[in-house]
Amino acid sequence: MAKLLSPHLAFCAENHRAFSSSSCSSFGPTSSSTKPVKFPNRSREQRTSISAPKKGSLNPKRNTQKLNLEVSPHRAVSVVRLMRIELGGAFADLLNEKGKGSGENEMAYVERTLGFRTRGLEDRDLRLVTDIVGGTIRWRRYLDHLICSICHDDKTFRNIEPLLLQILRIGVYEIVKLDMPPYAVVDENVRLAKVALRPGAGNMVNGILRKLALLKENNSLPVPKLEGDDRAQARALATLYSHPVWMVRRWTKYLGQEEAIRLMKWNNEDPSFSLRANSGKGVSRADLMTKLNLLKVPHEPSSHLNSFVRIKTGLQIVIQAGLLKEGLSSVQDESAGLVVSVVDPQPGEHIVDCCAAPGGKTLYMASLLNGQGMVSAIDINEGRLRILKETAKLHQVDDVVTTIHSDLRVFSENNALKGDKVLLDAPCSGLGVLSKRADLRWNKKLEDIEELKNLQDNLFDAASLLVKPGGVLIYSTCSIDPEENEERVAAFLQRHPEFRIDQVHQFVPPEFVTSSGFYSSNPVKHSLDGAFAARLIRTS
Repeated sequence: MAKLLSPHLAFCAENHRAFSSSSCSSFGPTSSSTKPVKFPNRSREQRTSISAPKKGSLNPKRNTQKLNLEVSPHRAVSVVRLMRIELGGAFADLLNEKGKGSGENEMAYVERTLGFRTRGLEDRDLRLVTDIVGGTIRWRRYLDHLICSICHDDKTFRNIEPLLLQILRIGVYEIVKLDMPPYAVVDENVRLAKVALRPGAGNMVNGILRKLALLKENNSLPVPKLEGDDRAQARALATLYSHPVWMVRRWTKYLGQEEAIRLMKWNNEDPSFSLRANSGKGVSRADLMTKLNLLKVPHEPSSHLNSFVRIKTGLQIVIQAGLLKEGLSSVQDESAGLVVSVVDPQPGEHIVDCCAAPGGKTLYMASLLNGQGMVSAIDINEGRLRILKETAKLHQVDDVVTTIHSDLRVFSENNALKGDKVLLDAPCSGLGVLSKRADLRWNKKLEDIEELKNLQDNLFDAASLLVKPGGVLIYSTCSIDPEENEERVAAFLQRHPEFRIDQVHQFVPPEFVTSSGFYSSNPVKHSLDGAFAARLIRTS
């Protein structure tokens, strides 16, 4: 947020004393150019459970449930969602795709967490929640830099309790990134802090947000300087564009600094979505576009895939209209659809989908079989596999989908199943989908890449056992990292000389074909999620 709080404020925050707005004015000015703040780790012990709030965990008065008509419903829901995502392990993308009835569900979480309800959520409120939650998560590092700069020291920032920190992040995001009127942002977030916590918390929010608004008005927000060695520059860029430092350093290494900045900018933009018309249920793209016209949802046909339609806004409208629930369409990025193009399913073929759940590619492949052939969907997660099976029935492709609950590494060693085509959509870092999965950047560590590479190699070997002679093995990820993509394929081919590369130029448009004959989508270049696929033929 900006630079306002001093040790005096820290004392007030730690002791839960009232912090008057007049005392905020005593804080000195802050320079507009600062070093990126090195954020202290907020330990698990500081985190508060929000699934079942305990007495006194967030507010000693929280047992009293009541209706509060002064607090904006979208702000109350947003702050609780952020708590659930950061502290409770929920996923931002799943939370943002709820349909009818979700308003009541969200308000139940608000009541359990904050101890009161607001007025009911309207459609406009739900859209605001999506915007605020997604943006606050994406810009978290930058927002924390501003807050910490205003606080003047790490200790004050570290001692801000989780709920109060989320309220502050929302307010800073609304002022700095949404350009909302500062007076309204200050007033409403102060009110939320006072009702959800205590008067002193509201005074703290008042001081920080007022100082932030002044800094923004004077064009003097603290900005890290892009100077020094590679590490220092990576830290500055990580703060400016709100990504983990290790990602910035990795992308700078592989892409160069300018391309890394473009990628981070893409990740911070509001994502666009694609809908796939469900041909298995007889729905064409023209049918889907007719329904979107009736719903007044802006859209355009995909230039790469005949069944896909792009939408920038209006996903909540699509969901609430029942287009997904009735199985008429699916939310699926074109990058994933192009992976299926690399597989090239043909009627009569037996296709094995090795890590199938949640099933987007499984269902698309099944629809292309036109009722002839079979997709064997293998996954280790029984619950997600059950959902896949139910969705296949909804999409009317269950006659060509068989689910198999098993660890692929065990299954391939003990079964004689052989497929004409085998798709291994491998577990990966997800570095190609950070635009849609706003929280993912904060949940991944550099060490995860090494662990994933070992898992990918093991699954690659296991999947190869299921390919019949002359059959095709497709390895894919939703990552843009060469160590998870090209390097895994190269390592596999060294271990398995019985496979050779089958170039993908005949299956996808030329702009997606790499010099090695692989499929690769680039978020910046193609305005799609990042994805990769290699097509390999078993020669013996």
